[in-house]
Amino acid sequence: MSENKQTFEQNLKRLEEIVRMLESSDADLDKSLALFEEGTALVRSCTKELDEAQMRITVLTKEQTNG
Repeated sequence: MSENKQTFEQNLKRLEEIVRMLESSDADLDKSLALFEEGTALVRSCTKELDEAQMRITVLTKEQTNG
C-alpha cells in the first residue's frame, strides 16, 4: 500500500469490488491471481484494524467497570 493509508471503509469497498470482479469471471488467470492477492492483503489489513478496535473497546469497558 502507498504512503497514503486507506481507511477501513475504503479498503472494504475495494474488497467488495474485487469480489465482484472475480465472481464475474471476466478476468484472465493472471488478472484474477493479482486481484486475489490484493484481496487477501486487504482482508489482512481489515482484520488487523478490527482486532485493534476490539482491543480498544475491551480496554475502555474495563476502565469503566474499574473506575
